[in-house]
Amino acid sequence: MVRFANLTTAPELANSGYPASRKMNLGVVFLRKMQRKFVSDCLAPRVGAIRNHSVPKKDEMSEHQLPQQPEKAAPVLPSKPKRKLWPKLTIAAGVVVVVAAAAIAIPSWISGNKPASTSTATVKLGVDDAGSAYWKLVAQRAEEQGVKLELVSFTDYSTPNPALVSGDIDVNKFQHLRYLAQFNASQKQDLVPVGSGEIYPIGFYSKKWSSVAEVPQGAEVALSNNPANQVRPLLALKEAGLVVFKGDPGWKATLADVDYAKSRIGKITPIDPTQTAASLDSVDIAFVDSQFAANAKLTAQQEIYKESAERDDLQQYINIFVAKAKDADNPAIATLVKIYQSDEIKQAIHSEKGQDAVFRSDVPVSELKAVLAEQQKQFS
Repeated sequence: MVRFANLTTAPELANSGYPASRKMNLGVVFLRKMQRKFVSDCLAPRVGAIRNHSVPKKDEMSEHQLPQQPEKAAPVLPSKPKRKLWPKLTIAAGVVVVVAAAAIAIPSWISGNKPASTSTATVKLGVDDAGSAYWKLVAQRAEEQGVKLELVSFTDYSTPNPALVSGDIDVNKFQHLRYLAQFNASQKQDLVPVGSGEIYPIGFYSKKWSSVAEVPQGAEVALSNNPANQVRPLLALKEAGLVVFKGDPGWKATLADVDYAKSRIGKITPIDPTQTAASLDSVDIAFVDSQFAANAKLTAQQEIYKESAERDDLQQYINIFVAKAKDADNPAIATLVKIYQSDEIKQAIHSEKGQDAVFRSDVPVSELKAVLAEQQKQFS
């Protein structure tokens, strides 16, 4: 076998017969050996020659033999590369934004409050005339002020208040104060008025007679089967000279107070208020709600009597917006009420319904509540 000390070339190492791992270690040693050999054979003689070379001293040389020293020039420093400013500005701006956002958000997180929402508030309003065009205008104006109005249609008066109590709707607009008082008292509820609307002077219609004077003795009249909506027609019949009461019951009058022996009216038939307009084909006269009258296309000529809306005692018949007590100060509902009370909506209602509604938006909520409390005492 060839000895490593005798190896002088890489081929000899490759053909030496050592294991591969041994060859790698020996290869490193071989390279170092070659490096030392190159230094001793090539570089050492040159270094020695340089050291033995004699250079004359400066004072032994003539002036012309002195090496010419180049004139020293001022050192030129390499110019600094210009740093781009935009990345730094962008980073700095980003830091400012993050810090500002944290300053706003952290106090809210600490206090347990969520960041303010910019979403639109939704209000579900129960009405009995959802198809009326003026509600579309109300919805449009409400949306412009950040309130989305959803109309929920009811076809009779018995369901909007229970729907409000159960939470199916947020507010309703179909009733007057007296009707609400009767509901609260009988159902042990505390629904409250949150805004005033209008008074619709009631009257009775006839398809058989053109005036009150033509109504015959023993005539039949139809009116609402809701006790809260009966006293007002009874008082109107008294004012028209068609009914005489037993004594003077005033606003506590009921059907039982009618003295038929002294009255021109011979029969009073209570029916669902939605059917009063249809009943005109069979009865002599009927009290028809203004909305139902409009839907039935009853004319002004068919309305043979109408009460005066200027009577002080009719404040209990102001139509109102009603909500739960906990929503009395709901800002979205307040916005809706304010829109409804605007001149634009008033004009739209008059134009569409063709009725002489008397708006009472001048009556504050506090006064509405006082009237409600007084009325509830009568039904308790």
